[in-house]
Amino acid sequence: MKRIVLTVVLIAFLTLTTFAVWQHGFLGIFAYQFQNLAGIQVFVDLVIASSIFLVWMWKDAKAAGRSPWPWLILTLTIGSFGPLIYLLLYKSARD
Repeated sequence: MKRIVLTVVLIAFLTLTTFAVWQHGFLGIFAYQFQNLAGIQVFVDLVIASSIFLVWMWKDAKAAGRSPWPWLILTLTIGSFGPLIYLLLYKSARD
């Protein structure tokens, strides 16, 4: 069930991202967030959540004997796709 939910979320988010980039361009997505304080708050919240996920992925990958670097680089370059793909492909080392 978890795999199905993650797959649906990943596909839906990929579709949304594709249309957003198509309509506004890659840099346009970020420019929109800096138009007012509310957008900056959402951006900072995303950075905080991504940082927490990066720490978790680092520890989980190390505990499972996997290199965390591909996932860290993926997350830093394309955001939430990194953690979503990580969760889809791997069972947590703590499970």
